[in-house]
Amino acid sequence: MSRRAQALRRLAAPLLCIALLPAAHGGEIKLATTTSTENSGLLKHLLPRFEKTSGVTVKVIAVGSGKAMKMGEMGDVDVLLVHARKMEDAFVAAGYGINRRDVMYNDFILVGPASDPAGVKGGKDVLAGLRKLAASGSKFISRGDNSGTDVMEKDYWKQLGIEPKGQPWYVNAGLGMGEVLTMAAQMPAYTLSDRATYGAYRAKTGLMIAIEGDPKMFNPYGIIAVNPARHPGINYKDAMKLVEWITSREGQEAIAGYKVEGEQLFFPNYGTK
Repeated sequence: MSRRAQALRRLAAPLLCIALLPAAHGGEIKLATTTSTENSGLLKHLLPRFEKTSGVTVKVIAVGSGKAMKMGEMGDVDVLLVHARKMEDAFVAAGYGINRRDVMYNDFILVGPASDPAGVKGGKDVLAGLRKLAASGSKFISRGDNSGTDVMEKDYWKQLGIEPKGQPWYVNAGLGMGEVLTMAAQMPAYTLSDRATYGAYRAKTGLMIAIEGDPKMFNPYGIIAVNPARHPGINYKDAMKLVEWITSREGQEAIAGYKVEGEQLFFPNYGTK
């Protein structure tokens, strides 16, 4: 072998090694979000698009909104996607989160067995429906997990002046939305659900919509980056990439494009005010 060939071989060897190395990956972020975004299938629709665009890997932790914000307070996650506006505002005001943005909305619905033992089907007033349900003694399952849905349900009872806890018809589950819908179908019982998770579980549970369309049942979602001033170790840079993407035209169109059995489950609303 000539000296020239030997020299070229020595140069080529390290280049070949570099070429065989795996491609460099972007960072990783931890997203604490609601069970509704997970159970509905929305995240499986959105996140691969974001990861492909950004090179950032997203680890999803699906819990109730209250628990998600507790994780944010502790610095255990980088970004939140939740639906409990009063709690979100308090989270930001306390300095735990920054750059909160509206992302999307849908609505809550009261669902129950097709037999409708409480006689509330077709109603448009959630408070009137819950009052009638309580008077009938029909079973009602509460999430009981400090999620956005749970907080809203408890607020409805408070507005009615009814304390359901301890009543024989009131079941405190401490479970996510999908599990509660399954439980309601088996019992049978009524429950408050976000429309998206119900849409994903409708066929397998056979539950019907009893009450919908009340303005009190509006269900907005927000995204919040955890404050790096509180927790310097979080991945704020990549968390903000998700915040920017999900509120971008691409992200908002991806939300609008997610449908189950032809029905749109979430409606983008960043920058609509």
